[in-house]
Amino acid sequence: MTVDQQTENQVIHRSTRHEGPQKHVIAFIFSIVLTAIAFAAVAAGDVNVTFTISLLLFMAVLQVIVQMGFWMHLKDKGHLMPIIFMIGGFFVAGTAIVTALFWMWW
Repeated sequence: MTVDQQTENQVIHRSTRHEGPQKHVIAFIFSIVLTAIAFAAVAAGDVNVTFTISLLLFMAVLQVIVQMGFWMHLKDKGHLMPIIFMIGGFFVAGTAIVTALFWMWW
């Protein structure tokens, strides 16, 4: 077996292309922009309070999607169980919050 054949046999063929740091930089910049918009909405005191709270909640949801998808790699294959457990956790936490609110207001 020649050296070329040995190196050819050692080559690992990837089924998907490695995404590299480019998407991470874009996600980081997107996170910074979302944070800046949230700070600007709060800093501008003349904006309607209901609009500000709605905007902050929307920015928080977008921030969670970016964080989970890009930094925790939940967009990749093989991460179904962590996603299911997180959805279950959100359901349990939401149920506990709603129950506590009804309990206090009753």
